[in-house]
Amino acid sequence: MDTRPKTIICDIDGTLVIHNPPSTVTNPTYKMKLLPGTLSKLEEWEAKGYRIILLTGRKESMRKVTEKQLKNVGIFYDQLIMGVGGGIRCLVNDYKPDGTEAAFAINVERNKGIENLNI
Repeated sequence: MDTRPKTIICDIDGTLVIHNPPSTVTNPTYKMKLLPGTLSKLEEWEAKGYRIILLTGRKESMRKVTEKQLKNVGIFYDQLIMGVGGGIRCLVNDYKPDGTEAAFAINVERNKGIENLNI
C-alpha cells in the first residue's frame, strides 16, 4: 500500500468558488465568492500533506488576475494549471505494481461546494 500523500487536482470555478461566465471573471476587479467548505477543506488537505493542484479553463493570459483573485479570498495551492478548457476532462493513469488504482475522479454539483467531500 502506498502511504505517500495524495495529489488533489481540483477545478476552481463552480467547485471552489461560484461559477461565473468568462466575461465576468476576466474583470480585474471581480471578487470570487467562496463556496461552502472551500477553505476548511483546503486546510484539511494541507494538514494531511496533500499536494493541491488547481485546474481551470481560464486562459493562460488570465494567470496574474486569477492568482490575485485566489489570493484575495484565501485560496492557496501548490500549482495552478491554466487553459484546460471547458470540455470533458479525463484523467489517465496506470495501476500501482500491486494492482491498486492510482487515480480516481469525483464530480461535484456545480456551485454546491466541497465541504462534504471525503478523500
